[in-house]
Amino acid sequence: MTPGARPVGPPAARAGARPARPSRVGALRRGARRGLLRRWRSSLQLRVVVTTTALGLLVAVAVGTYLLDAVADGLVEERRRAALADAARAATTAQAQFDASTPRTGADVEQLAGDVVSALEGPGPDRLRGVLLLGGEDAPGRGAEDGVRVRDLASEGLTPSDVPATLRRAVTSSDVQQSQLTDLPGGGGAPTLIVGSTVTLPRAGQRELYFAYPLTSEQRTIDLVRTTFAGGGLALVVLVGTVAWVVTRQVVQPVRQAAGTAERLAGGHLDERMRVRGSDDLARLGSAFNAMAAGLQQHIGRLEELSRLQQRFVSDVSHELRTPLTTIRMAGEVLFDARAGFEPVAARSAELLMTQLERFDTLLSDLLEISRFDAGAAALEPDPQDVRTLVHRVVDFTAALAERRGSTVLVSEPASPCTAEVDARRIERVLRNLLGNAVEHGESRPIEVTVTCDESAVAVGVRDHGVGLAPAQLLRVFDRFWRADPARARTTGGSGLGLAIALEDTRLHGGRLEVWGRPGHGCHFVLTVPRAAGSPLRSSPLPVVPVGWREPVAALPAGRSWPGPGGVPGVGAASGAGDAP
Repeated sequence: MTPGARPVGPPAARAGARPARPSRVGALRRGARRGLLRRWRSSLQLRVVVTTTALGLLVAVAVGTYLLDAVADGLVEERRRAALADAARAATTAQAQFDASTPRTGADVEQLAGDVVSALEGPGPDRLRGVLLLGGEDAPGRGAEDGVRVRDLASEGLTPSDVPATLRRAVTSSDVQQSQLTDLPGGGGAPTLIVGSTVTLPRAGQRELYFAYPLTSEQRTIDLVRTTFAGGGLALVVLVGTVAWVVTRQVVQPVRQAAGTAERLAGGHLDERMRVRGSDDLARLGSAFNAMAAGLQQHIGRLEELSRLQQRFVSDVSHELRTPLTTIRMAGEVLFDARAGFEPVAARSAELLMTQLERFDTLLSDLLEISRFDAGAAALEPDPQDVRTLVHRVVDFTAALAERRGSTVLVSEPASPCTAEVDARRIERVLRNLLGNAVEHGESRPIEVTVTCDESAVAVGVRDHGVGLAPAQLLRVFDRFWRADPARARTTGGSGLGLAIALEDTRLHGGRLEVWGRPGHGCHFVLTVPRAAGSPLRSSPLPVVPVGWREPVAALPAGRSWPGPGGVPGVGAASGAGDAP
């Protein structure tokens, strides 16, 4: 490159060029706009006041403009009528003076015209600005006797060019008085009304006589009215905005109080009530709200008491059944071990007895676990664990079941550890439930287990390609004792509480359990837990909607939480909104 030469091309294309940084002022403006938009959407009082003020301003401008135009038109029209009458009288006087004179030479005619023009000029600029006598510069006028030429005459400050050409044509082509508004230099910003007619000079013929009337006084009046209207309109708009603010505050304040009370009620403070003053409509609203809150509190209290009784009943029954079940199980094991010496029917009965005792034992264990969750007695024992190890442990545990069902379990995991502070026993129980359901309902097709993680969370997905779930079924998949098909043979046993317990274990970790499913295309369960115990979970590194499917739509029932990006945690993402590609 030669000395002094500059590189060609945009700066971004040059070697070493830095990308342009976003403007700090632009970022501040965007932040201010977002703040104002958020404030506009969240404040009913602001919207009402701004809308009322804007409408008041619009009405004030429209009415003020109409009234100002009406006043201006009235003033101008009144001045026009006065000017036309004054100009008619002056033209008649001038014509009388011309008719009474007998000039002998062209100089006498010109002297006569100058005297008459001087006599017609008014005493001040507010009444008459000046007089012009035109039409005789180049040739004699119409009706000239001896071809006498009279030059154009104009008062001081006026020139023949100040008269519009359209007005001159109208005056010369008609015997009727004509007028026109125009802006003349030196008019002080006020228009000038020019009134014209024809007169006949002796020996010189017909000429054009014009009178210029300034509208200075009218313009001052119009300016005063405009200023008055502007000040009054502004005061009216401010008054309307103030009234709207006061009135809206009187209406919105009880609504805000009701909203705050409702939020506190929703947060568990059932003793919250609204303050009621007076006996108007808002007071009746507050009384009705308080009555509703009292009824809800009473109803919720009854439900809580009923729930406590139900939980205590389940817990007591589970504990009371544990002792006789242990005795029956011991007797059943004796019969099961000695079944080889029984008759075939008795041996089969011993086997069925042992199988049902195992299912009964599992049901009691699950009921006891559910009762601990309901009583808030479940405790978490977090410890740093590589979730990949837990997944392999569960896969090995269910390998025999998967082999009997003809399913192959495929595990996809990252090369680096996915460590999280979790309770290994509870996470393994969740994964056993998910993988067991996948094997049972997978229709002997491959089952995919995916482990992934990011800086804040670890996720495990279990995907089967079996019977799947309908949208309505997804909404109940985590309900207790619920089964998608009650008539379906259960070859692997189960109490119907597995997914409900899995959901409670997940919530205990502060995690998220989501599900996606389609009839005939299987299901996809995704377990997500934070890497650090107690830290908030904002997103999952593994989407619940499988690749190649559009995101379905599902409603979140009342009382549920942790909405996910593609499914509904503890409920399931359900819909027929998307199709397979």
